[in-house]
Amino acid sequence: MSDDNFSGLQESFISHLVELRDRLVKASLGILVVCIILFSWPGPAVIYDFLAQPMIDSLPAGSKLIATGIVSPFMVPMKVTLLLSFILALPWVLYQAWAFVAPGLYAHEKKLIAPLVISSSLLFVAGVAFCYFLVFGRVFKFIAEFAPASITVSPDIENYLDFIMSMCFAFGLTFEVPVVVVVLVRTGIVSVEKFKAIRSYVIVGATAIAAVVTPPDLMSMVSLAVPMWLLFEIGLLVAPAFVKATQAPEEKK
Repeated sequence: MSDDNFSGLQESFISHLVELRDRLVKASLGILVVCIILFSWPGPAVIYDFLAQPMIDSLPAGSKLIATGIVSPFMVPMKVTLLLSFILALPWVLYQAWAFVAPGLYAHEKKLIAPLVISSSLLFVAGVAFCYFLVFGRVFKFIAEFAPASITVSPDIENYLDFIMSMCFAFGLTFEVPVVVVVLVRTGIVSVEKFKAIRSYVIVGATAIAAVVTPPDLMSMVSLAVPMWLLFEIGLLVAPAFVKATQAPEEKK
């Protein structure tokens, strides 16, 4: 390799590192801006109260969550606010990732990436919202009713935060099922016909996943298993149209 070629490769590599740094800075600034807004209004305390409301509603009247750590009343609302900032800024973060890789893609590949970035963001947020508004209430009510009369249910705020974060993350990921189906079909790894042939196994798998990531009650399991199956079916409906729209010119011949 000549010195000119090596110098060109080095400059190209450095320019890509600079571009990556700029995109990471912009993504971080987006999260920071959202975080500042949330700290200003409505504030970490109000955000945590909103997040804790499903648990409070399932407890006896007048009961509250407890804090066993000295700094927990301060740190836990901060963590919740940072997490919410990331979720709200997720479209901006993914856009920066898209903008970084877009210059190196063909036109048909750009048609593939952009919808995936947008749909992934929306589906993840939809999964978190579904978990909070529809699942938490049922789960906490089941736990409160199942507890013996000799036990006073007073969850610690840090344990509660860990639980809801894991649940929201699990639901957010499982709502990405249509994206996974579309990508597998588009890349040719699995065909739509093959997915249809293994539909029964997919339903069993969705039920198994729901049984693992949700508390051990039928309502919670069904609340996750049924949406996963429906999202799988949506992926099968969307995949053929998506494949056709993102074909390279030589693939259309």
